Formats: sequence, structure tokens, C-alpha cells
Amino acid sequence: MRMIIIYNIVRASTDNYSQLNTEGIHVSVGNGPYLDSQRRRESNARTYPRKIPAAFISARGLRVKDADGKTYLDCLQGAGTLALGHNHPVVLEAMQDVLASGLPLHTLDLTTPVKEKFVDELFGLLPAPLAGRAKIQFCGPSGADAVEAAVKLVKTATGRRTMFSFHGGYHGMTHGALGLTGNLGPKRRVSGLMADVHFLPYPYSYRCPFGVGHAEGTRIGSQFIERLLDDPESGIVEGAGMILEAVQGEGGVIPAPDEWMRELRRITAKHGVPLMLDEVQTGIGRTGAMFAFEHAGISPDVVVLSKAIGGGLPLAVVVYDEALDVWEPGSHAGTFRGNQLAMAAGTAVLRYVRENELAARAAALGAGMTERLRRVQADVGCIGDVRGRGLMIGAEIVDPRGGQDSLGSYPAHPELAKAIQQGCLRRGLILELGGRHGSVVRFLPPLIVTDEELETIAEIFHDAVREAERVYIGRLEEVQA
Repeated sequence: MRMIIIYNIVRASTDNYSQLNTEGIHVSVGNGPYLDSQRRRESNARTYPRKIPAAFISARGLRVKDADGKTYLDCLQGAGTLALGHNHPVVLEAMQDVLASGLPLHTLDLTTPVKEKFVDELFGLLPAPLAGRAKIQFCGPSGADAVEAAVKLVKTATGRRTMFSFHGGYHGMTHGALGLTGNLGPKRRVSGLMADVHFLPYPYSYRCPFGVGHAEGTRIGSQFIERLLDDPESGIVEGAGMILEAVQGEGGVIPAPDEWMRELRRITAKHGVPLMLDEVQTGIGRTGAMFAFEHAGISPDVVVLSKAIGGGLPLAVVVYDEALDVWEPGSHAGTFRGNQLAMAAGTAVLRYVRENELAARAAALGAGMTERLRRVQADVGCIGDVRGRGLMIGAEIVDPRGGQDSLGSYPAHPELAKAIQQGCLRRGLILELGGRHGSVVRFLPPLIVTDEELETIAEIFHDAVREAERVYIGRLEEVQA
């Protein structure tokens, strides 16, 4: 009860956008003082405040309010962490129940009733072939730490050292995870990243690495991987594991074709290479299935989970086939792997997603949103591709004045993408960028978003695109002329 009272006091003062001055008198404040303080005191590595200069003081569902009193539709949602949006009642209730119960909040890897319920709920969501053989490792509270644990696991189990990752993949910012990540920006000035990492082509029809795209590009890609692993003189020793996202998120919202995923499962099984699915952003209904790999009907050896499984609080786990469970006690640890509040919040989210069939709902709403964005694409000249799965959608921004490549694709236009993002922000819509050159506008609304809200989001985006296009590349008819 004390927590609830304190929360309401803080909320009451911030809802009035006021603070006490040195004489104890309330004075109006806005975003400015918070942002100035942040600039002075926080690391130069901060990212989101540079694009979204706001201090948020309240939030509910899709909406957040800043200290200037402006309300936004949040299609970032903690980079996909908030499956049920901000401050969902079932999540708040679950945390309040734990706080009122007297249960320990920090237990390392000791078990509790809260932890047992979380594991029961998570295992109940896993596909039967994996659930029947599953083990779980609780990690430090970030997805990157779970990736590190997964890599250590497969290397220990196989006795091998080689890791396979994919162009455009994102697996975290810790030292080992960064070695598996495709984005070169954060890697260029960091020496000694994980050795024996080999990057493979990921199917990306709009910018196919083989220059053909679509089904033929997919076929060539899987054939290339199989020939590489078959070749005794490829220069690459046997793999300890192959890690990928079934829908690349930071890499530009690129869904892997189901047939390609099935081929990877066949090829890795043939060579005894554990197949590792990074479901940190795609898991728990986001793509229209509980886990993105389920679209292909496969069963991976390792699944890495974080973000949505903690209900908005830090939590990360690795779920894997029991045959890999050969490491010694203490082989991977983490002080905060016993975060009881996160487990309680996560259990509430998992149960709510399951009982309300939010994965199927995400598939239906996502299809409608994709269609809306394709109508926007048809009306403007700077959207080269609209793609995604479920409520994980991207629009690739291009320069239609540039020359087309062999696939008919135009060059990326990152400056225009930034202008569109900022135009959306001025209109009260928070979106993030990703993909090659930061030219993909990404949509990650919560799974509880309504169709009407998605219509509003599409309209705001449409207006921002038209405005930015006029400024950067002139009117569409002038471009076509």
C-alpha cells in the first residue's frame, strides 16, 4: 500500500507539470530542464533522446505524455518490450501482489512460487517438440546477456568454436554479442571481438545479396549455406552454433521466408550445428505467432528470450534442448537472474497474451496495417518497400531520383527517413528507424493497439511522408517528369 500511495503522490505532482523551487513554491516546468540535465550528466552513448527530445511523465497503453503536456502515440514501446503497452492493469496488479505478499524480491537462482509460475506459463507456450525436451537458464536481465549465455552453451556442448551469424543481424551490445551483430557502426572502434564468427547472407528480397530476389534468391541463399558447410576446404571449421532472427528487427524489419527457415533447420541438423533463434524482439505474439520461428513449423535447439517476457521489467532467459545441458554449475550466472517482480509481471503478460489470443490478433491487425502502409506507398515516391510480420512492420525510405539496381530498387535515403521520423514526432507519433543506413521506419505498437489507433498512426505517417518528400525531393509529379 505504501508503494501505491507514493506513486500517486509523484504522479499528482508531475501531472501538474510542476516542481518546488528553492522557496518551496510550485513553478511550471517542461521538457527543457530534464533534457538539459540529461545532456550534462549522461553518457555520449545515449541514443533515443537525440531523436525524441522529451521527458515522459505518464503513460498508459499506446499513449505517453511529456513534461510539456504533449501526448504521443508510442510505436516504439521500449523497442518492443511492452507487449501490453504502458502500465497495463494486469501487469501492475501482478507486481503489487508480489510487493504485498512479503515474498523475496531478489533470489539469485533460488526458486520461489513466483518463479515456478513463470516457468510453467512459458513452457506452456512452447511448441510441443521443444517443450517436451526444454531446459531453461535464467540470465542477467538483458537480451545480450542471454545471447552470451547461449553462445557459451553451444560451444560447451559441441566442443567447437565457430559461430555463424547473418548479415543484418542484431544480437546485442556486449562484447561477444556485438561480435555476432551485423551493424558495423558500434564495432569499428572496439578491438578483440569474438573470434571465429562467420557472417552468412540473409534473404532480403528488396536488396538481395545475390541480385535476384524473391524465391530464387532464397533458394540460392540456402544452397550457398549448405555448400559452405559441406565443403571440406571452405576454410571454416565445424560450427558450434548458428544464430539468427526469424524477422530481423534492427536490421530493417526483414522476415525470413518460411522455406528458407526450414532449409536452415535441415542443414544445421545434418551437420550437427545447434540452430539458435534470437526471439528477444520477435517473441510473445509480436509477429502473429507466439514465437516467430513457429511460422516455419520448425523446432530450434536454442531460443533466446527477453523484452516482453518481463512485462516491461528486466528479464532474460535461454530455453534449449536438454541434450545441450552439459555445462557445469556456475558456468553462467548473473546477480539479477532472480528478478521476482519481472517474473510476476512476465507471467501476467504471457497469460494475457495466451488467454486473449493476441498473437492471432497481431497477425490480423498487422495485415491491415501493412495494407494501409502500402496505400501510402502507392501515393508517394519515396517508399521502396513495406514489409514485416504481425505488428512488426517496416517501411524502407529511398531516393526515387537515384538509379535503380538490377532488382529495380532505389538507393536508401537516410536523411529523408530522419525527416519523416521527426515529422511524425511533431504530429504526436513516436517511431524508430533501423535497417541499412537507418533508412527503414519501424512500427512496433503494443499488441493491444486498436484498429482505429492504427488508422490514426497510418494517417500521421502519410502526412509526414508527404511533407518530407516535398522538402527533400520535390513533388512526386516533378520527380516523375
